[in-house]
Amino acid sequence: MPRTARLDAPGILHHIIIRGIERRKIFRDNQDRENLLARLAKLLPETKTACYAWAFLPNHAHFLLRSGDVGLSTLMRRMLTGYAVSFNRKYKRHGPLFQGRYKSIICQEDRYLKELVRYIHLNPLRAKLVFDISKLNQYAYCGHSVLMDKKIRDWQDTDYVLSFFGTKKAASQKRYLAHVKAAINQGRRDDLVGGGLIRSLGGWSELKKHQLKGNTRIKGDERILGDSNFVQEVLNLAEEKFNRKYELKLKGYDLKAVEKKVATLYQIKPAQIYAKGKQKRRVEARSLFCYWAARELGMAITKLAKRLELTPPAVGYAVNRGEIIAKEKHYRLID
Repeated sequence: MPRTARLDAPGILHHIIIRGIERRKIFRDNQDRENLLARLAKLLPETKTACYAWAFLPNHAHFLLRSGDVGLSTLMRRMLTGYAVSFNRKYKRHGPLFQGRYKSIICQEDRYLKELVRYIHLNPLRAKLVFDISKLNQYAYCGHSVLMDKKIRDWQDTDYVLSFFGTKKAASQKRYLAHVKAAINQGRRDDLVGGGLIRSLGGWSELKKHQLKGNTRIKGDERILGDSNFVQEVLNLAEEKFNRKYELKLKGYDLKAVEKKVATLYQIKPAQIYAKGKQKRRVEARSLFCYWAARELGMAITKLAKRLELTPPAVGYAVNRGEIIAKEKHYRLID
C-alpha cells in the first residue's frame, strides 16, 4: 500500500513520534539523550520551530512541535539523520536506526494542545521510568520538568503552554500540574496517538451515532487530529501546495527548466551548477537550484543528492540557503 503524503505547512501543530526499528532502543544511555537534546537546541531555533512538549523513552520519543518557515521535514531530516549517524558510529552498528518515517499527526490546537502536552509528558510515568509525579517533576528527559522550573531548556516554549492555564506563572504551573495529575490513571490514549477524526470522535461506534443524527458530512484523515472543519481546512491547504506543483509542471517547469532559470540568473552554464567547488556564485546558484527543485517541484532530497553527488544533509543545508537567497534577492521561479 502506498504511503500517504506528508501534510506540512508553517505554523501548524504536529504530534511527532519516532520509533526504533524493530522496537529496538534509540537511547542506550544518558549520553545518547544529551546528544539528541543538543541537536534540538541547535535546530529548533535555526528552523524557527516551537516545541511545547517532548519525552524520551528507551525505544521511542514524542514531540509536540509547531513548524517554522522551512517546514517540519527539514528539521526532522537534519535531526534524525545526524543522530543516527552519530549513534551508529558510537556503537559500531550499520543500517537504519528508526522504524521507517517518523509519524506526524497535525493537531487542532484549541481542542488538543492541553491534552497532548499532558499525554506526552506522562509517558515516562506510564513507562515506569519514574514512579510518581514528584520524580516526574525532576525527570531530565521530558518537557514536564521544564514547565515545572526544575530543568532549563531555552528552546522549549513554556510561556505559551502555561498561558493556557492562567496569566500568572506560579498559578499557571499549579493548574498545569493538577491537569497532569488528573490524567495519571488514564493509560494509553489511542485517540491522541492514532490521529484521524474517527478516533477523535471516540471510534466507529461514536461515528455511527453522528451519522444517525444526520451528520453525514464528517471528514476524516488519519494524518490529522481534529474536527471535520479543521480536517477539511488542512486538506485544502495541502491541495494548494499540490496545485502549485501541478501548475509548474503544466507550464513546462521540470528540472531542466530550473537549471536554465538559475544559470540565467547567475550568468553561468547549467553544468556549473553541478560542478564541485566553493566559488560563491556557484554555491549560491546550487543552493537556489536545490531550493526550487525540492520546494517548488517536490523533488526528493535523496534524488537531488544523487544527482549532485552530495550527501542528503548537504542538500538539506543547500535548500535552506536557497530559501534565504530567494527571499533576500526576490527571486521567483515563475515571474
